[in-house]
Amino acid sequence: MIEGFVWYAAYGSNMHAARLRAYLAGGAPAGTERVYPGCRDASEPVRSTAVELPGAVYFATESPVWTGGRGYYDPGAAGVAYGRAHLLRAGQFCDIAAQEMDRPPGTDLDLAAVVAGGRLALGPGIYETLVCAGELDGAPVLTFTAPWSLADVRTRPPSPAYLRHLAAGLDEAGAWDADEIARYLAGLPGAAGHWTERGVRELLGETPAGTETYRPPALRPAPPAVGPAAPAAGTAAPAVRPGSGGPPARPVRR
Repeated sequence: MIEGFVWYAAYGSNMHAARLRAYLAGGAPAGTERVYPGCRDASEPVRSTAVELPGAVYFATESPVWTGGRGYYDPGAAGVAYGRAHLLRAGQFCDIAAQEMDRPPGTDLDLAAVVAGGRLALGPGIYETLVCAGELDGAPVLTFTAPWSLADVRTRPPSPAYLRHLAAGLDEAGAWDADEIARYLAGLPGAAGHWTERGVRELLGETPAGTETYRPPALRPAPPAVGPAAPAAGTAAPAVRPGSGGPPARPVRR
């Protein structure tokens, strides 16, 4: 088990801060019926930053929460994946991963093995494969995905509600303008051919359910050795260093 802090690289609905809070503090996000137990430590992220990871995000299978395709990350596919990395305590990442795996939170995962090998399958389930996408400010960048690759699965278009949350999360990150977000999401496998840039752009004009109704818990202070402060507006976000054998990610424009 890694002590200290890790980056959780969200590439799906947890890019959106209001939804991430349900995984941290527990409860049902507005607009859904699923109740999340929350983390042992409900602290807000120390900070969040936009990231571009090597690989591709795609939509496949059927989401019982959103309907339509779920988002997955294939680190071996060609392309660049937009995301939002949240700096969390290692135990918080383990508890968020457990909730995505439909497991009870409270068990520490072998994150050191993920960092060492770049990938660790904890089971055959859809989000039971942990991935280390690289390093940022001295902390590993971790996420979870399906055990298969993009080439192995039939894609499925995402629902408007799901795509709206992804667009809002990318917009919150502040690194891409509306046209870039629309172009990116409309071009992802599963969305391409079903969603247009204009259609995604229109979603950005709609407020996701729960954005104004959730009040986050107070941020607990972190130890001063976490890393440098978040970059100021108008500066370049730090690049993610490559993980095991992978290409480097691109810096994100702020």
